[in-house]
Amino acid sequence: MNYKDVNIPIKNITLKGRLRLAENQKGLIVFSHGSGSSRMSSRNNYVADLLLNEGFSSLLFDLLTEAEDTIHENRFNIDLLAERLVEVTQWISKQKDMQNVPIGFFGASTGAASALKATSFLGTSIKAIVSRGGRPDLALPILDKIKSPTLLIVGGKDGVVIDLNKKAYDKLSSIKKIEIIEGATHLFSEPGKLEAVAKLTSNWFNKYLKK
Repeated sequence: MNYKDVNIPIKNITLKGRLRLAENQKGLIVFSHGSGSSRMSSRNNYVADLLLNEGFSSLLFDLLTEAEDTIHENRFNIDLLAERLVEVTQWISKQKDMQNVPIGFFGASTGAASALKATSFLGTSIKAIVSRGGRPDLALPILDKIKSPTLLIVGGKDGVVIDLNKKAYDKLSSIKKIEIIEGATHLFSEPGKLEAVAKLTSNWFNKYLKK
């Protein structure tokens, strides 16, 4: 096991997380998972493992408590999820070994919208953002406020999500790029596709995740 379980106290609740610490870390990536997912997402943990090998620490955490997750509407409450991401980012940035470490966001599915909304609040303290199969269009009203370099990764077989990402891309005013991985569906479950996501992600953070 290359991570440690952490409990994150936020106001009157506690959220569960997985923290990976890289030696001589280049930065910290905070994951924002999609609706119905959690810190145990196999795909996000795969990406986090590869980022660890590249020198990036990471935090995967549950955006909702178990009780909150039983309420279906909460999973799609982007404002609530973004607020949680802000609070957890502020918490982790105060922890030992994490002060003055550059922070980036990695958002998947609806979690990409939460990551972008949280960034509109946190500003350039978020150095870079990567969206995997995301729904950045759900954060359309605030995209022109994003100043952090943003990479949108979409599967070439992801149908309407490609168009939604292109619509969001046009609204972004920051450094931006859209990468379409040919042959990949929404979950990038085809052989080698998730590895391609991790490589693009690592390259983006290596380029832009600076103090």
